[in-house]
Amino acid sequence: MNFIKEIGIDLGTSNTIITGKNREILLNEPTVAAVDENTGKLVAVGTEAKEMLGRTPTGLIAVCPIKEGVIANFNVTVAMLKSFIKRATKSPLFKPRAVVCIPSLITEVEKRAVKEATLAAGAKEVFLLESPMAAAIGSGIEVNRPYGSMIVDVGGGITEIAVVSLGGIVQSASLKIAGNVFDENIVAYIKKKSNLNIGEITAEDVKKKIGAVYPLKEELETSVRGRDIVTGLPKDVTITSVEIREALKECLEQILDGVKSVLEKTPPELAADIFDSGIVLSGGGATLMGLGKLIEKITEIKVYIAESPMESVAFGVSKALDEIDTMRALMS
Repeated sequence: MNFIKEIGIDLGTSNTIITGKNREILLNEPTVAAVDENTGKLVAVGTEAKEMLGRTPTGLIAVCPIKEGVIANFNVTVAMLKSFIKRATKSPLFKPRAVVCIPSLITEVEKRAVKEATLAAGAKEVFLLESPMAAAIGSGIEVNRPYGSMIVDVGGGITEIAVVSLGGIVQSASLKIAGNVFDENIVAYIKKKSNLNIGEITAEDVKKKIGAVYPLKEELETSVRGRDIVTGLPKDVTITSVEIREALKECLEQILDGVKSVLEKTPPELAADIFDSGIVLSGGGATLMGLGKLIEKITEIKVYIAESPMESVAFGVSKALDEIDTMRALMS
């Protein structure tokens, strides 16, 4: 039997993707665990656990153990990762080496927590790779060149903005504004505008269907079902892409300010490179209609969407597995 000796782990706030070499996706599941409140025992993980969000009976809770890119619940993270690694490697005994992505600006304590959790979950050896670098590699950027490139990775918990050159991050920003905050703002907007309570799962679905952050030739609309705040009864309302744009306005302004701030701090030579080559947009947020156009309008720099934006970080980690020794300088 051929054991998988190395795995890459994109431990995201929304999804965990485990890869092998050659961009092989071994597992892609929501970063959610269902736990028995009384015993602390893990009941379900991934897709099965996510389906329980907002629907769990008394005594059972659905937990999202990663918040804003860092571990918020260590024990649940270990249990969840243990299940994921076992399923990805198809071996309950063999311990692989693992490269795990981390946000660029987390503390040493948070880094140590990621390492310890991954080791406790069954890895033999753990290396950490900064997410913006992984996203750049996975998006096809040649990070080792003496040339400035810019990546904007809008994930579930954080948005990472970075300028990379010569195999390192020259300038970066990490914002706690991303997909989950988008969902929360949609929930709050619909509640205020239509007196309707909806869950974040519904909000995420609305975002995917009609989330357009730049004006469309023909604006979109969809029906949303929730609970009427006044009567307490189920109710349907129609929401438009114009309203979603209004709900996300403040979040988007913060991301745009972050992009401009990083550009302003970038050395002139590298800024000139970025002006020539453009900005690469990755992460789940890259699928929001018009986000690239919005960044283009504000920066006057061409924006390109990564070929597989939601898997860019995971593919970058997979590439790192091929060069795990030569890339040690990028890992810690």
